[in-house]
Amino acid sequence: MFQTLLKLFGIYKIYRWYLLSQIKNKPMPSHIAVILDGNRRWASEKDLPAWMGHKVGASKVKMLLDKCLELNIKTLTLYAFSTENFQRTKDEVEKIMEIAAEKLDEIISSPDIHTHKIKVKLVGKKEILPEFLVKKFEEVENLTKDYSNHYLNIAMAYGGRIEIVDAVKKIAEEVKQNKLKPENISEEEIEKRLYTSHLPNPYPDLIIRTSGEERLSGFLLWQAAYSELCFLDVYWPDFRDIDLYRAIRTYQKRDRRFGK
Repeated sequence: MFQTLLKLFGIYKIYRWYLLSQIKNKPMPSHIAVILDGNRRWASEKDLPAWMGHKVGASKVKMLLDKCLELNIKTLTLYAFSTENFQRTKDEVEKIMEIAAEKLDEIISSPDIHTHKIKVKLVGKKEILPEFLVKKFEEVENLTKDYSNHYLNIAMAYGGRIEIVDAVKKIAEEVKQNKLKPENISEEEIEKRLYTSHLPNPYPDLIIRTSGEERLSGFLLWQAAYSELCFLDVYWPDFRDIDLYRAIRTYQKRDRRFGK
């Protein structure tokens, strides 16, 4: 509603400029994570099939990535599909997987990935994704494996509890094989075995969730211990650059003491 009013009165560009002027000279988060929520409700309110919400939502990712690059934000992590989401109808899940493959094709052919040297990585349980999608992820990961200027992590078939369980299983196996002593198990050892171990900063400074829901839904449970949370009352397909700027402004206003 607010964005519609901005358009009607022709002040959207002014408001964008105003927000940018407020945030651009202040400390930026180095790692932003986004829970892409509200695709199905967006489609339902428009009497469209659920997959259309996912398709329009997927088209917003490039805009978000572009804006993060403009602001020199090093890492962007997107929560696109959880392990629980496999409980949805077969048709919807299959369509989501097809849309994800299409977007990976766009990433593979995008010159921006190479210009900005963006490492792209799947964050989740690869083995439960369809083979054609796994191959797409492997292709883009191999293509960007030597890049380290920026990081784009796509959380699919992801569950925060499962991630921790997987890390514990790896540690248990190493203890069993006498490669690791129980007394040497530490937070650092666990973090080395999480899905985000490739990141220079695996801890999101800012987590944004769209759609108005106010929960993490299992997203980055270990990594989010001190993340700033921002819940936006906008469905993901309606997400705009000003929503990103508003979230960053909220982040910049907070006093991050990390328990001190």
